[in-house]
Amino acid sequence: MKPVLLRHLSSACVFATLFALCALSAQATECIVPAKPGGGMDGACRMMRKVLPTKDGVAAAVKISYLPGGIGAVAWSSVVSQRRGGPDTLVTFSGGSLLNLAQGKYGKASVSDVRWLAGVGADYGMIAVRSDAPYKNLRELIDAMRKDPGKITIGVSGTIGSQDWLKVAMIARRADVDPKNFRFVALEGGGDSFTALQADHVQVVSGDASEAASYLKDGKFRVLAVLSEQRLPGVLADVATAREQGFDVVWPIIRGFYMSAHVSEADYRRWVAVFDQAMASEEFKRQRAASGLYPFAMTGAQLTDYVRKVVEQYRKQSQELGLVR
Repeated sequence: MKPVLLRHLSSACVFATLFALCALSAQATECIVPAKPGGGMDGACRMMRKVLPTKDGVAAAVKISYLPGGIGAVAWSSVVSQRRGGPDTLVTFSGGSLLNLAQGKYGKASVSDVRWLAGVGADYGMIAVRSDAPYKNLRELIDAMRKDPGKITIGVSGTIGSQDWLKVAMIARRADVDPKNFRFVALEGGGDSFTALQADHVQVVSGDASEAASYLKDGKFRVLAVLSEQRLPGVLADVATAREQGFDVVWPIIRGFYMSAHVSEADYRRWVAVFDQAMASEEFKRQRAASGLYPFAMTGAQLTDYVRKVVEQYRKQSQELGLVR
């Protein structure tokens, strides 16, 4: 949407949802998912597409593009190099993206390489198995892994040092078990992880609560623990936290969007204003809850400062574990 069009928008265009963009937009919005379909970042883009306003009953155009590879590195490089990323292109990110950035998995990347647009919700880590697995809680799983660590394969998004790997490693350490003895399989996003779990290629998935919530409806999976301070509302309300089960591990994850650093200041401010107004609405809160996310709303300079601090925190933690390249 060209800045000049803002002066001609009808008053009927209401910022009632996540992206209250009027259907008069000059071009479709592109939402880039740096993973395969089915995970939490895909869910963020799908939430955006669902809540865009309609004109004459037809939804505004939102193109979802998938750029998996390098646990987000391919999408990051495409936007930073200007191969992708115009004024109406958004890229979704998670706390895992920030961890990868901190560990140097995006090469010589810097927080300032992109424009951090909006954090739209919080998620939490979780541990899941198939519904026919013999483990009914996290303690039973860890005990089984302690007895025979090579028997159980764990699916994670990313490799050693990724946030999904760290979740399991932290739980294992609370149980005085060396996570280096476990078998991990690196996958591209939560969708891949649950597909592998269903096919029994892996026996455990370390992932995110919002991903798990979307897969529980068919009864094929069981969540053993959520890594939150308190039990989560909704479909996971009956799932005990890791803390309740004797493992003091909490892993919050933010979800949001960034843009190319090459977009104009006017376009960036336009999108910041859209998010600010949208996230103040009750409709946005309902959509956020429906997507399995929890309250977190931050945009523009405030989000940029937050991201910078989180990346530095992750870098220090990773250095202590010898995970930084």
